[in-house]
Amino acid sequence: MFTGIVEELGEITAVENLGDASRFRLRGPVVTEGARHGDSIAVNGVCLTVVEHEGDEFTADVMAETLDRSSLGVLAVGSRVNLERPMAVGDRLGGHIVQGHVDGTGEVIERKPSENWEIVKISLPADLTRYVVEKGSITVDGISLTVVEAGPDFFTVSLIPTTLDLTTLGLKQPGDPVNLEVDVIAKYVERLLGSRGEQPAGLPGTQGATP
Repeated sequence: MFTGIVEELGEITAVENLGDASRFRLRGPVVTEGARHGDSIAVNGVCLTVVEHEGDEFTADVMAETLDRSSLGVLAVGSRVNLERPMAVGDRLGGHIVQGHVDGTGEVIERKPSENWEIVKISLPADLTRYVVEKGSITVDGISLTVVEAGPDFFTVSLIPTTLDLTTLGLKQPGDPVNLEVDVIAKYVERLLGSRGEQPAGLPGTQGATP
């Protein structure tokens, strides 16, 4: 489990094509400290397993399914990535519960800078809109963020200078893809109510549902 609080900006140093998968080599001095074979590290919000570790670099295998369903497939040597180690028992939950299981990808639509923050508008796949609410949590490229506006096919987030400086969202431009993970609690609530023949009131297609 992760919290969506990015520990460092890493870098892709090598990409090896394995046919039905790819092996990434990544540099990240912070997340590799004490890393061992089999450990998990979130890369742009995708939970990957450490295959090898040497110095400040580690390798991870990414299967075709992950490459197809996330934005990891567009990464190349030199790409910057958000890195986070799993939360340890007893740590503070600084963001929200993040599994590292990407639900879909969005695309940066526009950026609106202001004096002290920046508003970023991101497209939202139709099958994820019911899980995104204003002031709720969403994970974008592994970053725990608060939704400012939840539209029919988009959402916006407000980024402070620290987020812009220390994560990939400071680098993303309109047209760039991002990984999205919605709040897992919303998915569990939907499943539990669905097993009772109910749907959460106010969600698309739930008119007349039991409150």
